Amino acid sequence: MTQEPRPPAAAVFDALGADYEKAFAGSEAHRRSLEWLLGRLAPGSRVLDVGSGTGRPTAEVLADAGHEVLGVDVSPVMVELAARQVRSASFRFADVRALPLEEGSFHAVCVYFSLLQLDREEQRDTVRRLARALTPDGHLVLATVPLDVEGVDAVFMGQPVRVTSFATADLVAVAEEAGLDVLEREETLFTPAHPEAVPEPHVFLHCRRRPPAA
Repeated sequence: MTQEPRPPAAAVFDALGADYEKAFAGSEAHRRSLEWLLGRLAPGSRVLDVGSGTGRPTAEVLADAGHEVLGVDVSPVMVELAARQVRSASFRFADVRALPLEEGSFHAVCVYFSLLQLDREEQRDTVRRLARALTPDGHLVLATVPLDVEGVDAVFMGQPVRVTSFATADLVAVAEEAGLDVLEREETLFTPAHPEAVPEPHVFLHCRRRPPAA
């Protein structure tokens, strides 16, 4: 019996484990993004956290506020950490590209830095699918490293990665083409707390599913 090939991101984040959480714990922009989302969610909202990592801060903050959170990640190490650390949320070992998503099944979706190892067409398709999974008035928060790069080999916190991304204006276009209205955005420079990290640009897009045309 042959095993399915694992996504490259799985090996990277298996290796990083809890170090990833520690490196990004100081991101004030991430915290502000979560506060923005919390201010727009009704009590007990259903939220999907794509690339949920160790569960902190995203799933933990949302679950502690009383929301029903499902986190998905391609790294079994991360899923195990998250399930142990954030018992008030649910976590699933899954690749978002293969995850069944019913239309209108979530009030919000978080996509914090979890698309960078997908190619551009996969990123566009994933954002489209996630937008359709939102309720008609649902919100999606999308964060990435806004660089105009495709299939570039790099080193991230000591781990070899292949990165694909969009410049900010192109990422906004991806969101809009997926049926989202970009309500706010924040761009910042952040240096992860890790000896092998370097300063990196971050962009956070705060979006709402566009109402159907009358």
